[in-house]
Amino acid sequence: MRQILLTLLLISAITATGASALRPTDARPGIALADFCWSEAEADTLTPQLLEAFRSYEIPEAVAERMRGKSYPEGCPIPLSDLRYLIIPHFDGHGSVRLGEMVCHRSVARQLLDIFRELFAARYPIERMVLIDDYDADDERSMSANNTTCFCYRTVAGSRKLSRHSLGKAVDINPLYNPMVNRKSGTVVPGAAREWADRTIADNPYVVRRGDAAWRAFTRRGWRWGGSWRTRPDYQHFQL
Repeated sequence: MRQILLTLLLISAITATGASALRPTDARPGIALADFCWSEAEADTLTPQLLEAFRSYEIPEAVAERMRGKSYPEGCPIPLSDLRYLIIPHFDGHGSVRLGEMVCHRSVARQLLDIFRELFAARYPIERMVLIDDYDADDERSMSANNTTCFCYRTVAGSRKLSRHSLGKAVDINPLYNPMVNRKSGTVVPGAAREWADRTIADNPYVVRRGDAAWRAFTRRGWRWGGSWRTRPDYQHFQL
């Protein structure tokens, strides 16, 4: 009941005064995070609250309901109790700061919050960060929307092997501009990212490169970068 009342109060606040009147620390699981958006100038005055907004929660029922039959299919052997729901402020590269969301394994939740705090401090742009369930757990659709994600119980594309995403221990960063490239077949995933398979192309703020802030934040903590794989580099992909 308390959660329902809080949600209704926040909806009233959005309706009455606009989303920018919301404070970062008002965010809770089950509340539409798309309503939380500030200009970079506004965000500069909210930095302490934005840093406090980096949070981890056990999977609440509202989030579990979004996941069921999508990223969490029937028969999924991973207990929901082993997963965590993260709220992650991020710069979107379009002049705004948003509150993103991510589901991961509980064992990496604190580490991921530290990684994304570091990227936030560096103003590293992450265009979109919503649960893959908003795309019906369709990886191609999510990647084509440049959506940064973690947990999704699925196999590696083109195989029967479970992906590290199935354990909630892999993150895909800005995937539209950081595709997986099969150098033998010429396949590029997502298909919309073909021009970004050429890593010599002019700078793009969403491109992950060896030595950049994202690469350093992940690899320093022991995460492996898919961009270093020889035959099928996956430039979006970090896994533990």
